[in-house]
Amino acid sequence: MKNNYCIIMAGGIGSRFWPFSRTNRPKQFLDFFGTGRSLIQLTFDRFSEVVPIENIFIVSNSLYKNLILEQLPELNERQVLLEPFRRNTAPCIAYAVNRIKAITNTNKANMIVAPSDHLILKETDFLNTVKSGLDFIDKHDALLTLGIKPSRPETGYGYIQIAEGTENPRRVKTFTEKPNAELAQVFYETGEFFWNSGIFLWNLDTIDRAFNTLLPDVAKLFGAGKSLFNTDKEQAFIDQMYQSCPNISIDYGIMEKAPNVYVLCSDFGWTDLGTWGSLYEISPKKDNHHNATLKCRAQYYDSSHNIVALPSEKLAVVQGLDNYIIAESDNVLLICKKEEEQRIRQFVNDVGITYKDEFI
Repeated sequence: MKNNYCIIMAGGIGSRFWPFSRTNRPKQFLDFFGTGRSLIQLTFDRFSEVVPIENIFIVSNSLYKNLILEQLPELNERQVLLEPFRRNTAPCIAYAVNRIKAITNTNKANMIVAPSDHLILKETDFLNTVKSGLDFIDKHDALLTLGIKPSRPETGYGYIQIAEGTENPRRVKTFTEKPNAELAQVFYETGEFFWNSGIFLWNLDTIDRAFNTLLPDVAKLFGAGKSLFNTDKEQAFIDQMYQSCPNISIDYGIMEKAPNVYVLCSDFGWTDLGTWGSLYEISPKKDNHHNATLKCRAQYYDSSHNIVALPSEKLAVVQGLDNYIIAESDNVLLICKKEEEQRIRQFVNDVGITYKDEFI
């Protein structure tokens, strides 16, 4: 266990969850279900079962340093890796790889890389899957991702096609970005496709070689600071160098191109809590007309399939609405058709142009 490390990626702003998710407090720091734990806290709790707390690192934007340390007092400042700019997941992971190399002075460590904002419903099954994955990467030169057995033809997730065979993990045949409804239906029916969870496991040597081979420009940028990682000069180097980093995902830069990519086919109640629609789907509090009410109270008349999320002290009275998002947080009220929630990012951009930062 002492040789296991976990990297939790927590730099996103979660604009699709506006107005709950704001620039100063993105969705990973929110408690959506009134459990008393935010998404990043739940993620930390989960991985602390298989990784020593001192080996858990959070990579995030420098804006969120104090928020992270406030929500995760178990960590010290050295465990929070701060990015000055958002540069997608490949530079984020490269940063963590180089820090862990400097700490261990060896390439034998095992790494778990996971987003901070996913929901896991079957915790025991998840931990058993992770332990199986750690055992696999400890013995194989492999880049491993966790694939989720689809429960529906979802268009909001990426898909992984598995190669023929009966073993698990299986070799990855193809990656596909978010498909249209027709293609998602085909993927669902074939049984050959799994949702891409965005959770990765590999050993340090394997991912280091993958960066050097497939993203040499990124490897070179970070390699220039080899002697500075895990020293007092690390942050100044990162702040200066990061502006030169390309904006590229680990999926596109490495996983879709590497020859040694495997998927551990899984089913542990995973949800990428990325949209109001996904939150509606998993909400346990639905009435007889399929209205979901989160944290607040609501009365519905001639209304169905809505999701209402207001401050806990407020009551919503909804009449004549079907398939709507009704969400209020601080100084913003959003009323939006569920099937058009992809426009929320446009709303946020337009609000920013009109009112600057006041409402975002």
